[in-house]
Amino acid sequence: MRKKLSLPLIVIGFTLFFMFLGVVTFACTNYLITKGASKDGSVMISYAADSHTLYGEIYRWPAADYPAGAKLKIYEWDTGKFLGEIDQVAHTYSVVGNMNEYQVAIGETTYGGREELAGPSGIVDYGSLIYITLQRAKSAREAIKIFAELTEKYGYASSGESFSISDKNEVWILEMIGKGKDKNGAVWVALKIPDGYVSGHANHARITTFPLENGKTSISSKNLKNIFNPELECVYSYDVISFAKEMKYFTGVDKDFSFSDTYAPVDFGGARFCEVRVWSMFRKVNKDMDKYFDYVSGHNPKNRMPLWILPDHKITEKEMFDFMRDHLEGTPLDMTVDLGAGPWGNPYRWRPLTWEVDGKTYCNERATATQQTGFSFIAQSRSWLPDPIGGILWFSVDDAASTVYFPMYCGATKVPYSFSVGNGDMMTYSKTSAHWTFNELSNFAYTRYNLIHPEIDSLQDIIEGKYFEKVKDIDKNAVEKYNKDPKSAIDYITEFSVRTGDDLTNQWRWFYEFLFAKYMDGNVKKKLPVPENYKYVAPEVKQPGYSETWKRAVAGETGEKLLMPAGEGH
Repeated sequence: MRKKLSLPLIVIGFTLFFMFLGVVTFACTNYLITKGASKDGSVMISYAADSHTLYGEIYRWPAADYPAGAKLKIYEWDTGKFLGEIDQVAHTYSVVGNMNEYQVAIGETTYGGREELAGPSGIVDYGSLIYITLQRAKSAREAIKIFAELTEKYGYASSGESFSISDKNEVWILEMIGKGKDKNGAVWVALKIPDGYVSGHANHARITTFPLENGKTSISSKNLKNIFNPELECVYSYDVISFAKEMKYFTGVDKDFSFSDTYAPVDFGGARFCEVRVWSMFRKVNKDMDKYFDYVSGHNPKNRMPLWILPDHKITEKEMFDFMRDHLEGTPLDMTVDLGAGPWGNPYRWRPLTWEVDGKTYCNERATATQQTGFSFIAQSRSWLPDPIGGILWFSVDDAASTVYFPMYCGATKVPYSFSVGNGDMMTYSKTSAHWTFNELSNFAYTRYNLIHPEIDSLQDIIEGKYFEKVKDIDKNAVEKYNKDPKSAIDYITEFSVRTGDDLTNQWRWFYEFLFAKYMDGNVKKKLPVPENYKYVAPEVKQPGYSETWKRAVAGETGEKLLMPAGEGH
């Protein structure tokens, strides 16, 4: 029997959660892996919540029961603004981060789309849509149904969004946009990624044409009762095309209607800053993707990539981690090699994204791994295990390239203190917070990237490799316990998840202290053994200096200002 929580407590908790946020996440990345495309037969989706004001932490809602007539207050995820109330359901499910106890996971990326369609008339914004649905859906299809019903009844309060929605068997992409301030609801399309294929989205709408309603493989929102038909592969709002015609966005025949080209046409920025991140993953799993470089570099918007592709090998969890850590290395847009990388090959560029010189506008690249990530995850759903054990949220805070993903079981009833809501915030430093611990090391690494980051990368591999092996043992033991006493299994995976997260934060704190001592002041120090009869021996100190490319750039820029007379110096 589940413990009942009073309505006031739930409302207060939900209110405080949204007050802690105050974020704008217009720069996120999702990768989608179907069962047939993964090495172990699991479904995986990734999500990087990228915002300069988002604090990295794990959200948590316990399962709860509510009396008839209960209401839920809705606060906008980005701003904390009160939007209104909706009807609460009788029972909600447990949620850890962006994954619930039934292995349903949801991620998003904001694409904006037509500005006039951002709808303040609705009271359910995209963030609320995600977390409310996770508390109510047992499958990806049920989640889509809830999305449709909530936006139809209460209106949609955000701009254009792409959502990844997965469960232990399927993964879907759903793209939605509002109807503007004077019209309620939203227009949207959802497509199931074919098994064996992979997909992705990164702040740009990617669904173009789609199969129209035939009652079997494709239905409109007027026939949601058929959404659980296993042959179904497409669902869309009944007015997604008619609304476009009403607004004079589209005048062609229905079969040629393209959601993205109508509601969010691709421009240079959409390709160069957004689609390039999808391409960065696609090219790692399919050798034919270089033919789309002219598109993702922003120079040929008509050469669009497909929504999904067939990978040339099965994808592992480790590869998913690596997809999230990409800086366009090995491509013509590699961020580690031009002058902007500085003398230390730093693949980061501080904002703004575009800048001007002599009346001309230039851009920095926008890679998947970025300094402003609040948190990221890989949600892994495994159909062969009981739901509370089968779902793992591989979670991290801060820049994915400089952090570690640790396993958080979806059935856990607590989260690690170091990752918990309220342990510090964006303007309140906490020594026990994972957010601050990981940010300290990543920001230090940015100063001398090609020296410090390889050490981070090495320890990442070691720690995450140990997690992969440990999870095998935890899975086995948890299933044995679950078959005898489900509660003992839940307690077991909870204790493991909490301890692992807190131990990781403590280890990373020590690692930061070690690297700071080793690399401070531009030096690289090495501890030496203390010989007999010596009280102390100073460390060995090396000063590698700047790269040849950087020295030449400085010499060319400064002319004779720094030039020493011939024969002086060495």
